[in-house]
Amino acid sequence: MNELGITQDERLLKAADVARILNISKAMAYRLIQQREIPVVRISHAVRVKPSDLETYIRRCSEAAISG
Repeated sequence: MNELGITQDERLLKAADVARILNISKAMAYRLIQQREIPVVRISHAVRVKPSDLETYIRRCSEAAISG
């Protein structure tokens, strides 16, 4: 935990981080963000993803795949 009380797991992710975690291209990560499939936090022109929102997206995709 740092001086702001933010743990490493709570740090906001860049599109490149999202791409790495999902094992997809950076362009595909940006597309998912643009299509609002993955919620974002906007800081001026920067776009970031909360790890918990990415986990929710992954869970939602997994449930959709299971239910067919």
